[in-house]
Amino acid sequence: MKTTVKTFILLAVFCLVVGMVYGYLTGFQELAGFPALLAVAAMSLMLAVYLWLVDRSTGAMLPEDREDGEIVEMSGDYGAFSPWSWWPLLLGIGCAIFVTALAVGWWIIGLAVPVVLLGLIGLIFEHSRGEHAH
Repeated sequence: MKTTVKTFILLAVFCLVVGMVYGYLTGFQELAGFPALLAVAAMSLMLAVYLWLVDRSTGAMLPEDREDGEIVEMSGDYGAFSPWSWWPLLLGIGCAIFVTALAVGWWIIGLAVPVVLLGLIGLIFEHSRGEHAH
């Protein structure tokens, strides 16, 4: 975990420096790249602090922190996934319609919201068999 903390701190410092240089070169008038770089720096720093606090409180020694760590040590169960599920596709289509609404017109969001909600509800309740399931 220490390697991950150092990586996120390095990313935060890099994005902060690049953001300041970018802001200076554009006269701090360009409102897309400069704030985005600062936001990435802030989020990277938040992740680094969170991971540092978790490492400090648990004392967790991950395989990537040891010189003799192997990839196979991180294997295991990461959750249950449904390879036959069509709900993520519907959710992705709804998100694509939403992004299209940002580019074309805000009225299209009205079309995206029901599609996203249907996909999200279907994904959440996919394995539910109801209250009286066996």
